[in-house]
Order: sequence, then structure tokens, then C-alpha cells
Amino acid sequence: MRTTLTLDPDVAAKARKGAAKLGKPFKEVVNMALRTGLDAVLAPPTAKPYRTKPRALGLRQGFSYDSIADLLAHAEGEDHQ
Repeated sequence: MRTTLTLDPDVAAKARKGAAKLGKPFKEVVNMALRTGLDAVLAPPTAKPYRTKPRALGLRQGFSYDSIADLLAHAEGEDHQ
């Protein structure tokens, strides 16, 4: 496909320098760079897995999970309804 594309001067210079270094035509170097760049731009970023570290919370001395009503009464106060 033939199309007109305006390159920034620094990009054109870099592509020409790359073509000379690789000994490949300018067109081929630009196409390789576009393929590589578009793959990177269009690929979704990889998400880091979210991890949490478990911690033993436990109860203070003298409390028990056996009586939730007692725990709530202590936390909220005896008069709370």
C-alpha cells in the first residue's frame, strides 16, 4: 500500500541511520519499526497480581468467639440496641 506519511525530523534521521547500519532499505526499516511499535502500543499492559498477606488477628485476653453477643455488648456498650 502506498501512502504519504510525514515523519518528525528526529524520527526520519533515526530511521535513515538505522537503515544504513542494518544495510536495509529505508522503507523496510520504517515498516519493521512500525510493526514493533504498534504491537507494543496496542498490547494491553500486563497487570501485576494483587496479593495480600494474611495476619492473625486473634482476640484479646479474656474474650471468646463462643459468645458473639458478649463481644458485641462489649464493643457497642451494654445500653446499645
